[in-house]
This record gives sequence, C-alpha cells and structure tokens, in this order.
Amino acid sequence: MTQSSLTELTPVFFLQTFILELMHASEQQGQKHCEELLEHIAKTAGCFFEETYRTDTKKTAKLDLNSYIELILGLKNNIGGKFTLVASDSDCITVSNSCCPFGEGVANFPELCRMTSSVFGGIAARNFGYAKVEIKQSIARRDGKCEVCIYTNAKTAAGHNGTEYTDADSQAIQDMTDLHSRIEESMQQIWFQQSKKTKKRPPPTIVAKSPSMQKILHAIEVIAPTTATVLIQGQTGVGKELIARAIHAMSDRCQKPFIPINCGAIPESLIESALFGHEKGAFTGAIEVHQGYFERAEGGTLFLDEVDSLSPAAQTRLLRVIQEGELERVGGKQILSVDLRIISATNQNLEALVTQGMFRHDLYYRINVVRLNIPPLSERHEDLPFLVQLIIQRLNQKHHKNVLSVSRKVMHKIRNYPWPGNVRELENVLERSLLFTKGEEMTDLDLELQPKLLHPDDWKDVKEQSIAAIEKTFLETTLKQHQGNIKKVAEVMGISSRAVYLKLKKNRLNPGDFRSKD
Repeated sequence: MTQSSLTELTPVFFLQTFILELMHASEQQGQKHCEELLEHIAKTAGCFFEETYRTDTKKTAKLDLNSYIELILGLKNNIGGKFTLVASDSDCITVSNSCCPFGEGVANFPELCRMTSSVFGGIAARNFGYAKVEIKQSIARRDGKCEVCIYTNAKTAAGHNGTEYTDADSQAIQDMTDLHSRIEESMQQIWFQQSKKTKKRPPPTIVAKSPSMQKILHAIEVIAPTTATVLIQGQTGVGKELIARAIHAMSDRCQKPFIPINCGAIPESLIESALFGHEKGAFTGAIEVHQGYFERAEGGTLFLDEVDSLSPAAQTRLLRVIQEGELERVGGKQILSVDLRIISATNQNLEALVTQGMFRHDLYYRINVVRLNIPPLSERHEDLPFLVQLIIQRLNQKHHKNVLSVSRKVMHKIRNYPWPGNVRELENVLERSLLFTKGEEMTDLDLELQPKLLHPDDWKDVKEQSIAAIEKTFLETTLKQHQGNIKKVAEVMGISSRAVYLKLKKNRLNPGDFRSKD
C-alpha cells in the first residue's frame, strides 16, 4: 500500500478489510465455525447498533415497523451500501441493495451474508418477538444485487427459506454459555486445590458446542445436586470420566474426594480387596487393616469405570453398599457405614450382559437410576474445531512448541475421519503431527489409518464389525500362544480375567479348545 493510499484509509474501509481477513483466518476452522463466529459477532453488534439508534432517537419502547426500517437501512447505507425499501407491511419487509458494503471481495466469502441476516433478524426478533430472514438474491453469490425479506409473522414465513430468530434464542444461547461457565469454574476450582498437592495436569475442560453435548451439560446441572446413582455409557475415549468429574464438581460433595477407579485394570483376585478393603488374615501377606476405595471416597464420589468387568462377588458387595450404605472389608467382621455417591461407566451394552447372565439385573437397576449416553466424536462435528484448538494449546505447553493453527487441508482431514478412538485418538494424532510441525501452522496430519470412503449410514455397522473381527482374531492368537491360560491372556490385554471370559462368551470361544491335549 502506498503512502497516498494510506492517507485515504477510512475507519469503515479498515473495518471492512479487517472483517474479510478475519473470515480468511477462520475459514481454516471450517464453514460451520466460520458461520458461528459471524453469527456471534452479528448478534452482539446488532444489540449495540440498536442501543446506539435508541440513544440518537431517544426511543425506549419496542421499535415499530418504520423505526426498524429506518434503523436497518441507515445501518447499511452508512457503511457503503445502497439499500432501499422495496415493500413493507405488518408481516414482511423487503429491502434491496445494489452495492455491497464489503466490496467485490465479498464474493470470496458468501458466509458474510449470515452477518446481515443475524443483525436484521436479531433486532427484529427483539422488537417483534419473531423474525425469519430470507436472502433471495446476493451479490456474494454473484446475483448482481441483494434482496432480503424479513418476515415478522411465523405463519407468513411458513414455506419460505431462511433463518429463524426469536427473542428466546438469544436468552437460550446466554443460558447455555452461563451453564458451561459455571460447570468449568466448579471443575477448575477443584483442580487448583488438587494441583497444589499433586503434579499439575491441564485443567479439565468440556467442549460442548454440539447440541448433543449441550444436552449433557443440561443433564449435569439437573442431576448433580441429587443423590441419584449415574450410569455413563459411551465408546472408549469419549471422556466419560470428565463428565463424572463435572457431576461431582457441581454437587454438594465437591469439597470431598473424587476417586476414579478402572475396574477392568484390577486383577479379578484383587478387585474386592481394592474396592472394599481387607483385614489381617484375609489372605497371605495381608496387613492389619487396609482401607479400600469406598472408604477413601467417604463423603465424596466414587467413579467406577468399566463397571461391567466386576466379578460376581464384587457385584454382590457393590449392591449391598448401594442398598444399605454399608460394607464389610474382606476378612473382616465389622460392618462399616459409608456415605458416598457412585457413578459408573461402561462402553459395553449392559442390558445384553444382564440378559446373558453376566451382570446382576438388580445391580443394573441400582446403578442405572440416571443414564447419560455420551455421543461419539463422529456425531460432534461442531465440537471439532474447538477440540483441535484446545488440544494444540496443551500440546504446545507440553512440548514447548508454537503451533497456532491447522491448515484447511488438515481440518478437512479431521472433519472427514471417523475417529473410532474418539477424543483420545484425536489427541494422539495431533500430538504425533505436532511434533513434526515446523512453524506456526500444522500442514500435515499423520493418520495411520486411512479409512475407505463409506456411505454415512454404513459406517457404524462396518466399524463395529471390524472391531469385533480384530478382537476375535487377537483372542484366538493369544489363547493359542498361552494354551488357553485365561490369567495370561488377561495380563496381555491389560484387563481382568472376568473381562476376558465376557469377551470369550461374546465371541463364542472356548479356552479349552486351545489347551494342550497331552
């Protein structure tokens, strides 16, 4: 830019250029993120524009039709547009524009039309209770002009394309933002207290831009203050423990311990002792008194992950704790009262295990008073850009890197990959890719698996079939290698013997078939 052109730079031109460059920067996050950013900017700015108009005109009541028209036409024309009123009545206002305020560059970012829609629609909804904005023609779409219809009557708007706005929408967005902030603040308060005693970990953060995750946040707000047991179901890597921590943080027990236990990682022979404690004489080498996880969680919350892998004996003891609020240590004779909340989690179909006789039906009903189903990452497209940014920030701190963003190509790969390992897999892939990134932008994504392109309706079935086939092959190979020794197989797989038996039954494998016949 020359010195002479700099002297001709106006605030309006600066802001137009700034917005276009902002769109270019946000484009790498994907169209959905770009639209959400525009809508957020437009709704916030629309409130300011309306307040400015009210200050200038000294109007305090809701705007009438003529005042609304004066506001939106003046708003656009004062920044370089050429809007005129085409038609208006009590149900619909039509305006036309022959010159876009953003200039010819708008053709590269047709998403900017959403900004006009949100400004017009937000102001109309606040004053008339409802609005639908239909952009019939657009300079950004190379139609030669813009024609925008703002419907203020839902019946009249029926059958027309466009984006709807209500005064309740703004309140709902604000309510969700407030709820999200309260949950994060509660979780981080506990994290800061614990980080003083233990090695620091990244503060817990729930990304919930998708409707499915926002439903989970609403559920957390409702159930956290109660004493109800909770069952969290979801695939491996979706963040079940994170949701359990949020429930604990929002409950009256938040100042007491949160104890997470992976039941599948504890050997079957030790699970009862680990959970319920033991006393001298319970088994060889037992110390005088050992407090189990239940006692250590007194007053707080005990999170039982992979609850499906509990042995029958442990299930019986757990049922007693839930029903009676009391337990006995292994080898002990004293009945101990315990006061804690139990949150369980599983990636298995517990109903099927109950039907097969592998999980007690009465325990299932006790732990399943409230059930939360955490959606897989493949159903959380709106969360992806925010998860990517959060993970990259944490990885930068961990590895002393300065990667600020990912390229459009990388984001395209992320959006089109099914993520069978969910958030955990996304973290691993981004970490591997970030280590080899030079500069501030990640331009390559190291995906070890390149899935075959499938129809979206086929993916779930194909994925489940593939995982089942791999599991069965691995079980057969390991059983053959260890001649049917279940304990050895459990050690190799890092799960309990009971969990191995469950998998064998599911895959119709008999360990006796792999034992030596000698």
